[in-house]
Amino acid sequence: MTPEQLALRDAVRSLLDKHSDVRAAIETPHGYDKAVWARLCDIGVLPIPEQYGGSGAGLAETRIALEELGRALTPSPLLASMLAAQALLATGNEEACERLLPRIADGTVATLVWPWDDGRTSLNGTARYVLDGDLADILLATDGTDLYEVDLGHPGVSREHTPTMDQTRRLATLHLTDAATHRLGPWSPHVRDIALAALSAEQVGAATRALELTVEYTKTRVQFGKPIGSFQALKHRMADMHVLVETARSAAGAAIDEVSAAVAKVYCSEAFFKVAAEMVQLHGGIAITWEHDAHLYLKRAHGSGQLFGSPAVHLERLRAKI
Repeated sequence: MTPEQLALRDAVRSLLDKHSDVRAAIETPHGYDKAVWARLCDIGVLPIPEQYGGSGAGLAETRIALEELGRALTPSPLLASMLAAQALLATGNEEACERLLPRIADGTVATLVWPWDDGRTSLNGTARYVLDGDLADILLATDGTDLYEVDLGHPGVSREHTPTMDQTRRLATLHLTDAATHRLGPWSPHVRDIALAALSAEQVGAATRALELTVEYTKTRVQFGKPIGSFQALKHRMADMHVLVETARSAAGAAIDEVSAAVAKVYCSEAFFKVAAEMVQLHGGIAITWEHDAHLYLKRAHGSGQLFGSPAVHLERLRAKI
């Protein structure tokens, strides 16, 4: 990373260390800490050009921020808002960018409805698993060909929060019935690749922290008069976890096009799940108590593995390319 990117990482990590309280955030009606979100926007983590009120950060900087958010499991609208911003920028619609992007840069929650779950149109019917869909003040949707702005005040739009196993990720179900929409421009399929790469970075951050917590625990948990981390069998298991984390980091960092982004989604999803499962195993009984964070990482691993399509879905895509 460049010195500027290292400074960004340190600033985001410091902010989350001091102010992020995951359990308090998920208990709020909106599921995230608005003050933390406002500070993240002030730091400039959204990939919005300066001409549209942003900090000029690029996708690389946003992925750094997402890795830190994954590390802390901090609930945040960043993933949803950055995808909406990228879809909007890809249209080349100057009027829409000038009107909407400054609002997103200032922290207005935006989201994107796209048919990653079942491939059907998202403009008339039910859209499921929409990131922050019940909270967003800016709603963009695609039918796979064009991008539209949806009028949230139209009676044909209804939204409801969808409770999931992962309480740190806010998802919603949207019902669109002849909703009023405004075409913004062409839909860019590359937005899916951006989504997969961004999610992979978040998964790497969470897997990294899961490994760190596990190593720390095995240094302090004593059995048979010794820290359990000194036992050879557990050393081997944690070494395997380390390899999974570092290879996942490489896969996420190489996600720049359709194939590499799909590879990253598959590999990082499976690596994160394995690391989180080992975290629970090596922590023993304490890991399945509500007070410990191990179950939160395992639930995030389950949820993020299915987000934007399961590994099986993307493996099929990759097979079709061979």
